Amino acid sequence: MKKTQKHTPLKRPYVLTVAGLDPSAGAGLGADIKTIERIKCYGLAVCSGNTVQNDQVLSAVHWTDLGIMKAQIELLFSRFKIDFVKIGVIQNWLILQDLVELLCSKNPKIKIILDPVLSASSSFNFHQADAPKLMHTLSKIYLLTPNLIEFNQLTEGKSKQEQIKMITQHCNLLIKGGHAQDKIDIGKDLLYLTNGKQHTFNPKRLSPAEKHGSGCILSAAITSYLALGEPLMKACYKGKKYTENALSSNKSLLAYHF
Repeated sequence: MKKTQKHTPLKRPYVLTVAGLDPSAGAGLGADIKTIERIKCYGLAVCSGNTVQNDQVLSAVHWTDLGIMKAQIELLFSRFKIDFVKIGVIQNWLILQDLVELLCSKNPKIKIILDPVLSASSSFNFHQADAPKLMHTLSKIYLLTPNLIEFNQLTEGKSKQEQIKMITQHCNLLIKGGHAQDKIDIGKDLLYLTNGKQHTFNPKRLSPAEKHGSGCILSAAITSYLALGEPLMKACYKGKKYTENALSSNKSLLAYHF
């Protein structure tokens, strides 16, 4: 009988990212793994879709079969202790619901951070916002991290306060301020908690360069800091600081991680 090889568990916490594969590695799995590893967690990855893109153009997405993703998740959980998951672009909300239910069945205490990617910075639309289908899943999400455009699309037709209340009755909400219309509010992120409290994170750097995949970097950073034991508010603060460093790392569309 073949003996099972013994192994020494890693000291770093495992963080799983479920996201698209961007060949430029500025966004998606590439950006997530760079961020997770830089913050001193160990990154695990499940590819939700293989994209045809660089840092400026996205022309196609070839979605991963749901059965393959579920099989990968099953095998990862059979081997590793995974308490934190970041989810990026997903083909549609029904597939998201299926994946979230599987993750929760593998670890009922799991914390899922959802970055609801509806379109790429290159203006490629992944899928339509369908608030009723998404809301069905949000009760199992720990933190939702839309930018202002995504936030408005997800809750179209309601006032801002109605939008916030609708989401925070299910999960915590971080609205990213990079797309703010008012210059005073650009880069100001707002955290709304399920207990009704609110926190504001002001930008520390006044003129960071625009970056491909900045939203991926932020959500992966927050997830990593949570995995290291930081409370949510501190994880959001540190995640924003990490992202600002990446945005200011050079003047191209691709970030350095340091």
